[in-house]
Amino acid sequence: MENKRIDVILNEVRDGTLSIDKAKALLSSFEDIGFAKLDHQRQKRTGFPEVVYGEGKTANQIISIVLSLMKSTNRVLATRVDDQKGYQVKEAIPEMEYNSEARTLFWKQPDETLCIYEGYIAVVCAGTSDLPVAEEAAVTAEAFGASVKRIYDVGVAGIHRLFYYLDDIENATVTIVVAGMEGALPSVVGGLISNPIVAVPTSVGYGANFQGLSALLTMLNSCASGISVMNIDNGFGAGYYAMLIHKNHRINF
Repeated sequence: MENKRIDVILNEVRDGTLSIDKAKALLSSFEDIGFAKLDHQRQKRTGFPEVVYGEGKTANQIISIVLSLMKSTNRVLATRVDDQKGYQVKEAIPEMEYNSEARTLFWKQPDETLCIYEGYIAVVCAGTSDLPVAEEAAVTAEAFGASVKRIYDVGVAGIHRLFYYLDDIENATVTIVVAGMEGALPSVVGGLISNPIVAVPTSVGYGANFQGLSALLTMLNSCASGISVMNIDNGFGAGYYAMLIHKNHRINF
């Protein structure tokens, strides 16, 4: 836990706004709130705070988890939160930003700088139907402190659109490429740029697409080097993995 967060907790105990038992829970390795055990020390261990997976949780459970995490970290991200739960959480915690397309909720301390790393991550997606997964990846990267350039609807069906943005893609520290259908876009991009690629297959497609399995197999069998592949529709995993590369990026001359 950051020293400034410890100071906040101790000051709240001194002022009587936080109980000793609650402070002990926040300072311990995890906090047991009954239906969940919150990992307040994860950022210290891994570099990123715990993320709330919203699917399967009620709005009230998400609210309780978020309010607790807000006391121990400067950033809180919740993923896979549908519109109904998203707006319920936002009504209870107005400071949270809800992205309906990405199905994410995000909050940061007001004095926390949004972008804390130099450079940017490029998020490239094949078609408009892939936007929910691409946005989940983009919001995840932004929540963890990256600047993101979104380059959408540049799939192989109109590949001339991709070439227009090649400089932006090449100059990113890492590129996330999201595609459904046959999943060819990461291989195409991989043959044109020198930075690492995180490929994400989506469940978008006709017939024998098999809910994204065809795109997944195409990406796993890509003949282009330097491509890592996420599971189907896993925009969060792509954003997280891209951030691991981005935050450790160094250029040596």
